[in-house]
Amino acid sequence: MKYQKAINAVINELNVATQLHGPFHSAHEGYAVIKEELDELWDEIKLKRSERNPVNLREEAVQVAAMAIRFLVDIAEDGDDGCEG
Repeated sequence: MKYQKAINAVINELNVATQLHGPFHSAHEGYAVIKEELDELWDEIKLKRSERNPVNLREEAVQVAAMAIRFLVDIAEDGDDGCEG
C-alpha cells in the first residue's frame, strides 16, 4: 500500500507539471529540470535531522520521480532527444 500511495503522488505531480509546462522539448531541458528538482531534494537532505521537514522531503522526492518519468515519456521513449549531433 505504501508503494501505491507514492506512485499515485508521482502520477498526480506528473499530470500537474505536464498540464502547466507541456512536454520536455529536448534531453537538455529534461536533464536541467531533473537536476533542479534533485538539487532541491539535496538541499532538504543537507539540513540537520532536527530541521528536516518530512513533508518537504517527500514532495521533492515525488518531483524528482515525476520528472524522471516525464523524461522517459517525452524524450527517451522514441529515442528522439530533440538535439542535433
